Amino acid sequence: ICGGATRDSMEISIVILSYKMKRLVKNCIRAIQESNIDVPYEIIVVDNASDDGIEEMMRERFPDIRLIVSDSNLGMGGGNNLGIREAQGKYVLVMNPDIFVFENSIQKMYNYIKKHTEIGLLSPRLLNPDRTLQFTCYRWHEPLTPLYRRTFLGKLPWARRQIDHFLMKDFDHQQTREVDWCQGSCFMVPKAVFDEIGLFDEDFFMYFEDTDLCRRMWQAGYKVVYFTETEVIHMHMRMSRGGLLKILTNKLTRAHIRSWIKYILKHRAEPRPPRH
Repeated sequence: ICGGATRDSMEISIVILSYKMKRLVKNCIRAIQESNIDVPYEIIVVDNASDDGIEEMMRERFPDIRLIVSDSNLGMGGGNNLGIREAQGKYVLVMNPDIFVFENSIQKMYNYIKKHTEIGLLSPRLLNPDRTLQFTCYRWHEPLTPLYRRTFLGKLPWARRQIDHFLMKDFDHQQTREVDWCQGSCFMVPKAVFDEIGLFDEDFFMYFEDTDLCRRMWQAGYKVVYFTETEVIHMHMRMSRGGLLKILTNKLTRAHIRSWIKYILKHRAEPRPPRH
């Protein structure tokens, strides 16, 4: 707990989920601690059964920061839920360990979402380490979008056009605006909204847990907003490197398609959501 806060006065809970990323966790925490955050906040690190020495690292370097160690790998949604359930803040910032925040990133997000009570989820503009844009706000999927993104079919002209539309490449990404959904790498949600609509659906081990959460936000009457006044660096891990390219790509493809099918089945009885 930072800033001498009590549980009743806690404003922001920052949940960082790690799986074999203890070095990135260290850098992520340091950037947060060097930020200008003028309200009481806490950091909760959740480890998804990494067995990579993160417990020793946290004890040595960050003894005052809470670490929750899962007995098994619960996936993105399940792991984050462990931290969100323990969060004491009025606002929860969910972020991957490969996120680097700038000096005022968190404070700007907090100021904006606190002022705009209609927002259920606020996501910053994510940049590559060289400051180029990452496309992290999206339109709803068309039926074959995941297939196009994960297979050679995406190289076909009509598939490429659909992917570009999905990635909102017709949007300059310079303006704060409502969007259908945002990538789950970094976003802020009022704790009261989580209490109302529920946490991540743990049936999605990896992929679509963020899509599903944003869809439930809109269904409950809250807005999902892409907030360009805040930028963060996302050091996205290139998992398909070297000789393991084929194996890892196939594994991720299977996970993506499996979650896509679960998402379709979960929402099949609902009307098509409006676009924003």
